Amino acid sequence: MRTRACATQLLAATILVLGCERVERVPSSDVGANAIARRVATEAGPVEVAVETSQGEFVIAVHRDWAPLGAERFLTLVESGYYDDARFHRVVPDFIVQWGLAGDPAITAEWMNAYIPDDPVVASNTRGRITFAFTDPGTRATQVYINLVDNVRLDSTGFAPFGEIISGMEVVDALYSGYGENSGGGLRRGDQTRIVAHGNLHLDREYPLLDHLIRAVRR
Repeated sequence: MRTRACATQLLAATILVLGCERVERVPSSDVGANAIARRVATEAGPVEVAVETSQGEFVIAVHRDWAPLGAERFLTLVESGYYDDARFHRVVPDFIVQWGLAGDPAITAEWMNAYIPDDPVVASNTRGRITFAFTDPGTRATQVYINLVDNVRLDSTGFAPFGEIISGMEVVDALYSGYGENSGGGLRRGDQTRIVAHGNLHLDREYPLLDHLIRAVRR
């Protein structure tokens, strides 16, 4: 009994300490389905997010009814400023534009294992829709991609769109794609170690032509 009490006290103390650090912004693996359901019910319609880039601005309409957990995580990251000053590290012509590793590796480290559960696939991966990237089921965290073409084959593998581009798709199309898979690879290829470790320092040195995400703001 004494051992259990001590363990409980230690856990409580740890939670208090973490609550004072920057990581307090990181949601737990359970992002609060009941809270999300209440927000969906009270905030009718899509939420718009304006993304300013080095090529111009595009606007995303976030649909909570498509993928409520993914939509809520994306909005949390936007509101916290996580995506600001990121690089579009994976731009593959006729496939996708991907981003979601922070410029500061310390911030990436806070979030990269803050997984959320999967959403069922309601909307399809058609051109202009935005979806979380992941490796295995239950491992969505921060990285997202926009479909440059209709990638409906991804629907059957669990990639659940949570929003769509409603203006500025020409900006998305113009993002620098000359590096292809070399600058960031995919989560499933495991080629992102240097980005995770060094952030923009690595990307700007090795891939200086990558376009920047200047800021993302909820309207």
